[in-house]
Amino acid sequence: MNGSTRSTQSVLAWHWLLPLVAITLLIGTLSLWAQLGRFGLVKPSFIPPQDLRELRLITRDRQKLTQILAGEKNRLHKILDDAGIKLGAVVADIHGVSAAAMIAGLIDGQPIDQLPDLAKGTLRAKRELLEQSLDGDLSPRHRFVLQHIRNHIQSLEAELSQLDAYLIDAMAPYAPYWHLLQTLPGVDQISAAMILVEIGTDLSVFGGASQFASWTGLCPGNHESAGKRKTGKTRKGNHAIRYLICEVANAARRTKSSLASKYQSLVGRKGHKKAIIALGHQMIRIIYFMFTRRQAHAA
Repeated sequence: MNGSTRSTQSVLAWHWLLPLVAITLLIGTLSLWAQLGRFGLVKPSFIPPQDLRELRLITRDRQKLTQILAGEKNRLHKILDDAGIKLGAVVADIHGVSAAAMIAGLIDGQPIDQLPDLAKGTLRAKRELLEQSLDGDLSPRHRFVLQHIRNHIQSLEAELSQLDAYLIDAMAPYAPYWHLLQTLPGVDQISAAMILVEIGTDLSVFGGASQFASWTGLCPGNHESAGKRKTGKTRKGNHAIRYLICEVANAARRTKSSLASKYQSLVGRKGHKKAIIALGHQMIRIIYFMFTRRQAHAA
């Protein structure tokens, strides 16, 4: 047997041997974890009660519908821009009451000079600017697509209203905690319900505020080498609760509260995104203490 033949046989032997070694090590590791779990030496994963697990189907469906609704509103804005309708340059919110009424008038074919009469409040003083922004080249095909998008938006809003009503009714068994969450700046009835569905009511299972923040993925990272801190990037956590907390943090920064002051102190040095993550981290710790102590937040 020459050297090349022996070399080929050796390679083939390792090719079959390595998977067996890997499987043996995996079985040994799983056996070790099973024994540790049997004696209570491994902390179990957080599993909410069945009622909350089923309510997650509702909240996550609502999140998806909200994203679709935002996409449809952006499509409507894009079609208006394509037709030369620059209403967004005059109004602060193109989906507000006044702008929505004027867009509906455009779709229905009302004369341009009558549309500014649909404006509310201070927009009435901008009549000339409104007429200029609404005077575009809106073709029948533009109107057809806009009508289709408007119908879809109305349908999505009706579905969201049904989901919101269902969620509010489902909060009856958790009313004390649901009302506690609403004392936090930036948290309304729906966001409080969605947060509660994700985290449950018994936060003592996490062991502490730091562990709870780590589970949500809102705690700062710790990447340090040779005494030098390299990055503070947040770790992966529960994506649903992270998304919700960042949303309410964005709402809280617009309030007159200590949380808004915290945001203002950070945004200049860290930027908007990092400041929102830091604000969300503070809010999630506040929620932990609110639930464990059963005390409302003092703004």
